[in-house]
Amino acid sequence: MDIQQFELRKREHIDQALDPRNQAVGRTRLEEIHLSHEALPDLDFDELSIAESCFGRELATPFFVAGMTMGHPDAASLNELLAIACQERGWVMGVGSQRRQLEGRSLPGESARLRRSAPRALLVSNLGISQVITAKTSEIRSIVDELEAQALVVHLNPLQEALQPEGTPQFRGGFAALERLVRELEVPVLVKETGSGMSARTLEKLAQVGVAAVDVSGLGGTHWGRIEGARAPAASRGSQAAQVFSEWGESTVDSVLAAREALLKTAHPRYCIWASGGVRNGLDAAKLMALGAERVGYAQPALQAAMGGEGVLHRWMEQQEFELRVALFCTGCATPAELRKKEGVWSRGRS
Repeated sequence: MDIQQFELRKREHIDQALDPRNQAVGRTRLEEIHLSHEALPDLDFDELSIAESCFGRELATPFFVAGMTMGHPDAASLNELLAIACQERGWVMGVGSQRRQLEGRSLPGESARLRRSAPRALLVSNLGISQVITAKTSEIRSIVDELEAQALVVHLNPLQEALQPEGTPQFRGGFAALERLVRELEVPVLVKETGSGMSARTLEKLAQVGVAAVDVSGLGGTHWGRIEGARAPAASRGSQAAQVFSEWGESTVDSVLAAREALLKTAHPRYCIWASGGVRNGLDAAKLMALGAERVGYAQPALQAAMGGEGVLHRWMEQQEFELRVALFCTGCATPAELRKKEGVWSRGRS
């Protein structure tokens, strides 16, 4: 694929991600989770703290912006805006796929410029599993080092790769490649889906690999099968298959619960549960934390807010933080950690 085709595809991905038709609305199952109301919380609202540690750093929030786009001119200013906001508000930021950088076809100095724009931000590098399988650890290390990233996330997107004409659906050897990377890379290795969630079987295997965190990225937000279907020619094989698989995936709630159960079944090092996929407000975030998530992420809503400029983005981020605090106060919890540990704070089956 030449540079022009690559950049066109990335621009199409941004446009399609903002199209409501490509959101699997109502599939997170978050509406089934009920948080018990504490009418007399034994604390003051100003006592609440949503600060959480991440990779040895204390951050002001338990939120992250999931990686979305990288490697084309339109992405640079967008990523810089997000990185600066995340630095100022204490959010983690994942960058978009650095595949193009790995292949030596990236925009010169893109990662270095992003780091200079937000020198104190906790940034997470990003590569697809297909690239991790074939790349040398030294090559992967170089893209992490240029960004001065504190971690690397490996994204899994089998549905998208299978439907995308330019896709790379070569996943054989993925678990072995992850084990090698965990062993050889100096920064923590995370694994994330891209909107189709994770089954119990996958999560149990990942628990044995030794990754630092798993972002389940469940069904309910941006659906990349739908996006690739929208990009495909009408009545083509890909377009028709995308309709068949338009609801494919494991819900965000089911994925988080499966991740928690997987940790109970393994004697291997514990991974942190991160959750994204259809999170739309601070109450959604609180529900996922009550289920066991240690960090909760946003993709399309953050992108949409960023498109409105710095002021809109900061107000949107502040709103998520405020709503999480309200949820903590009304469940009688002073911190997200307390919410995760509190018995009987959530139930299922009530909308």
